[in-house]
Amino acid sequence: MPESDPEPSILHRSDDHVTHLTLDRPASLNALTPGMRDQLIDLLARASADPDVRAVVLTGTGRGFCAGADLRGGSAGGERVAGDVSRTLRLGAQRLICAVLDCEKPVIAAVNGTAAGLGAHLAFACDLVLAAESARFIEVFVRRGLVPDGGGAYLLPRLIGPRRAKELMFFGDALTAPDAERLGLVNRVVADAELDKTARAWAARLAAGPTRALSLTKQLVNASLDADRAGAFAAEAAAQEINMTTADAREGLTSFVERREPGFRGR
Repeated sequence: MPESDPEPSILHRSDDHVTHLTLDRPASLNALTPGMRDQLIDLLARASADPDVRAVVLTGTGRGFCAGADLRGGSAGGERVAGDVSRTLRLGAQRLICAVLDCEKPVIAAVNGTAAGLGAHLAFACDLVLAAESARFIEVFVRRGLVPDGGGAYLLPRLIGPRRAKELMFFGDALTAPDAERLGLVNRVVADAELDKTARAWAARLAAGPTRALSLTKQLVNASLDADRAGAFAAEAAAQEINMTTADAREGLTSFVERREPGFRGR
């Protein structure tokens, strides 16, 4: 990006109970600067805490969804102090992935183009992934002689198993959207021109749903692969106990008895 360009930001707006977050640095395929990363973390936290927000859509402008972290500001050959790298990852890329996983609202990734490195992991951390036909997913770390970070070695084996994860990470080949769908990394592939429309439709359905029940369901599913059966069943019972105190749960049961469609309010 030319030095005269202003500091890039995340485009954001909320309407109809949906927060739309758009990475807006198309010239660099939306590579994340530290400022963009921190802004995205803050916006996700705000959406999570806002009772009027009931779903989030994350996408990019131009040909890329996100090309990963912008490394041009770093020094590849400079002297490093022990602990600097791990601290940077913990407070940076890992904190971003946690912001998505821990967001109390369902997050849809609308992958409009290349998703590489941290950008791919950002998409994989989302609850639902829509991909345009032109989208590509690349575990680019091996091409740079790097270990995957941004939660990749945590997310990928849980999504597609260790052997497939190793294949993607060992070779760093670009994965087409249809192949990503076949592996289970993508929920649905749509024509490029239909991506925004489909994301809006999915977000509208989520925003009309029982928000607290969706949040608790997200927590249960995300924790399930790290828990034994006893722990998972205890968490399930606790989540149901909490959810039964919500107005939406009462509305759901009442509408069933009255044989009508429920009108959930996200409370």
